[in-house]
Amino acid sequence: MNDKSEHKIAIVTGATGGIGFAVAKRLGKDGYTVILNGIEDEVGAQRVEELAQEDIRATYYGFDVTNEEEVNANIKAIGEKYGRIDVLVNNAGGLGGRSRFEEMTTEFYRKVMALNLDSVFFTSRAAIPYLKKGENATIINYTSNAGWNAGGPGAGIYGTSKAGVHAITRALAKDLAEYGIRVNAVSPGTIDTPFHAQIKETKPEVFASWKNNIMLGRLGEPQEVASVVSFLASKDASFITAETIQVGGGQALGI
Repeated sequence: MNDKSEHKIAIVTGATGGIGFAVAKRLGKDGYTVILNGIEDEVGAQRVEELAQEDIRATYYGFDVTNEEEVNANIKAIGEKYGRIDVLVNNAGGLGGRSRFEEMTTEFYRKVMALNLDSVFFTSRAAIPYLKKGENATIINYTSNAGWNAGGPGAGIYGTSKAGVHAITRALAKDLAEYGIRVNAVSPGTIDTPFHAQIKETKPEVFASWKNNIMLGRLGEPQEVASVVSFLASKDASFITAETIQVGGGQALGI
């Protein structure tokens, strides 16, 4: 089967839950055929079913974004099937755990860097030939306040990896501008997702206190990040590249 150019194509990595799924749903409602990526195949199939019930065209590709060979094979398969990629959302990433530098293992260091930075490099590099064939083609990455303030205790290598995402976003934007491919990033603040489920359950008072550091006085919702990603992918953002948009209710300034 070949679906070339029938619909605009958006790939969202790490899209089986949380912000990633909200982004996939929003882009689907915007009219994209959405390719969900993840590593939990059963959940991925379930998410595709959920989107289908809302008349969203979606399919799931299970692969590990930190594995170069898997990324290359799957992005090529997607690009060849559809003949183009219009939007790549590098949503996959995470804290990976906490470790202070003195006791940090090289394995932990490499795991966190791979999850947050290698993944962006691998997927972007593989997608570029197909983004060149897209319409208003764009890459959207995810950085974090930790990329500026280096993160809290034990999150230093997470912050380091996200600083790398901030830089690679600008570097990719410079590299791809001649092809009309835009590259931007969003920097979500504290968003109420399953990412925080453990602390919400075990230390509800700590979870509740987080809103005290947010100017708007509340946590964000996944859809509020998705709406900014939707904007950056749209023609309304056609003259925006190499930028990072904070989606954190003023959290980055502190209060």
